[in-house]
Amino acid sequence: MNQIPASRSWLRRLILLLGFGFLYLPMLLLIIYSFNSSRLVTVWAGWSTRWYGELFEDPMIIQAVLLSLTIAFFAATTAVVLGTLAGFVLTRMGRFRGEHGFAFMITAPLVMPEVITGLSLLLLFVAMGDWLGWPTQRGSTTIWIAHVTFCSAYVAVVVSSRLRELDSAVEEAAMDLGARPLKIFLVITLPIIAPAIVAGWLLAFTLSLDDLVIASFVSGPNASTLPMVVFSSVRLGVSPKINALATIIILIVSLVTLIGWWLMVRAEKRRRQEAALARSD
Repeated sequence: MNQIPASRSWLRRLILLLGFGFLYLPMLLLIIYSFNSSRLVTVWAGWSTRWYGELFEDPMIIQAVLLSLTIAFFAATTAVVLGTLAGFVLTRMGRFRGEHGFAFMITAPLVMPEVITGLSLLLLFVAMGDWLGWPTQRGSTTIWIAHVTFCSAYVAVVVSSRLRELDSAVEEAAMDLGARPLKIFLVITLPIIAPAIVAGWLLAFTLSLDDLVIASFVSGPNASTLPMVVFSSVRLGVSPKINALATIIILIVSLVTLIGWWLMVRAEKRRRQEAALARSD
């Protein structure tokens, strides 16, 4: 094997450290300044946890967090159902009239600017209110519909890519043995594509929770998501409470990522042990 020269190895480590520093140093500074006792975020005045207490006493932020989590949960769940159905149509229905148009409409939200998507949905809701009398006002329901619209596209791409990798011979063998299509889906197909469905749900949940532009177009005066509240607060000056909120979000995401990594390592270790036992037998 050719060994990497020491100079090149040192350069790679330096580039790696610079990359990680560029990504994570701002987060580290944000976490540190969330414990700053001063009201000015750029002036250090000692360690304190007062802003965490004020954060949990702020009803606007708490209400925004609950609303964002609720919308993200239902939007991701609905997007998984619609996106999975769309993925099956794209990969299992074969050739049909309008196939390319359907595929284009499914993937269009992926490349469409969020401003255009938000504006078009706003005009749609206004027209529906004039013609059908619903929605009477914009709020959490219109935000949920808007989030389902673009989240379904991401789920469809993830699920369809997994279905294309699935060997259809397994499903055909089950059909030859007399299994009905619904049983084939529940017993064979669904367990195989379950990781893709879970990944699509997590991706849709994250996108819905993080959305600001589209929600700003379709929200009402009584429905403000967490990104909208944070953005409006930052426009008036960064509050230490926002630093505390961001720190909590970073810790939760890091904990979930660590648990997921641990489960993956554990499953891979169990898989290797089972393979070793199979070879020894």
